[in-house]
This record gives sequence, C-alpha cells and structure tokens, in this order.
Amino acid sequence: MSLKSFLIGFILACAAGAASAQPVPPGPAADYKIAEDVTQKSPDGSIVIEQYLKDGDDPLWQFWIRRSDTLTLLNAEPSDYPAGFRFTNDLQWLVRMQKTGSGESTLYLYRSSPQGFVEATKKPLGDLAWAFLKTRPDWKKVTMKPDFHFSVNLMKGTEESYRWLGVNWPDNRYLVISLSGEVEPTHKHRQIQSLNDWRCRYDLKNGTFDVPVVFSKNNAGAVVPEKF
Repeated sequence: MSLKSFLIGFILACAAGAASAQPVPPGPAADYKIAEDVTQKSPDGSIVIEQYLKDGDDPLWQFWIRRSDTLTLLNAEPSDYPAGFRFTNDLQWLVRMQKTGSGESTLYLYRSSPQGFVEATKKPLGDLAWAFLKTRPDWKKVTMKPDFHFSVNLMKGTEESYRWLGVNWPDNRYLVISLSGEVEPTHKHRQIQSLNDWRCRYDLKNGTFDVPVVFSKNNAGAVVPEKF
C-alpha cells in the first residue's frame, strides 16, 4: 500500500469514527443528586423543573429544565437553597422564587427562547422591585428603613391573572410583587417590621413597574411599623 493510500484510508476512518460518536448529553455533575420532593411541572405538564443538590458543609443547588428530550441549566451560579417556580399560563415566562437567607428572599424572571428559558432581566427581579419602591412617595413614609430580612414575594394569582383582586387584567401580562423588610433590634428598640407587604405590579410586555389604584389601601398600611 502506498503512503498516499494509507493516508486517505486513515482520514476516512477518523471521519467515520467522528460521525458515529454521540455527543455527551448535558446534565448535572455526578456529585449533584436530584431532590424529587421539590420537582415541579408547568400547568400542562410539558415542562419539568428538576432541582439537584450537591450536599456538604455548604450545600449547593442547581435547577434544570427538562422539556421533551432536552435538559438545560437554569441558574449559572448555584444557589444555597432550593427554590419555588411559577409559570404564566402561556409558558412564555417563568418566575423563580428564591430564598436567599434566614427570612430573606428574592425573585428571578426568565423568558422562553429557542435556547430554553433565559434570564429576562440583567438584575434579579427582586432587586428591580426594591429600586422601584425607592422612587415612590411611599418610601419616604417608611420612617425606619429596613436593614435586614429583605423579602420579595410573588403573590398568588398568576394562573387567573389576579382575578381575586377584583381586576380584569389581560392574561399572561402582569406579575404582582410584595415587598417586606425589618429593622434589627438595638438597645433602644425591639425588632421592627418597618415594611409589610407593599405591593407593585410588573408588566411583562413592557418591562416596567407601576402601582395600580387597587393597591392603595393595602400599601398605606404596609408602611406602618410594627414591633415584634
């Protein structure tokens, strides 16, 4: 066999081997174990969110989206805690309700794309909600600004577009967010809840916040401090 024939045969064999090789399916590393008790599904059951725990002195959590035969990682940075999830009915938006510490939580927003669910905002939605509150007149009424136990929650009702509030908003358009915060105790006072369930609305279409009139009564009471 000539050298030329040998080289041609070698190249063809390599090409055939490469063609037959199967890509390694994406998924969590071996030291991450699925936590079946916190697995969640979309309203129609077509999307499954699997939460995986890497146990140890500092537990870490990864959230994987299983859709058809694909598995994609939702959080690039592992979390210290498991999370809750809620879809809009059209499955175009996903909210991650994330505990961040003792008595503290925030929200992350994702949108559906050809690459799967991707982050819809550059900062956590919870951070944006706090920033919005600080532009509102209500913030000036908070006489003692919270300094710990910052909590951001997604209020129930995404499935029926918050009809329980007595509103008639378009389907899959808005999220209602609640903010709370506390003041640490000092030698002068006990622990104080200086902000309790202040509400705002996030427009998924326009990416903006507002405060509908229907929240006025609730928000007036939300800025009244309460000692524990």
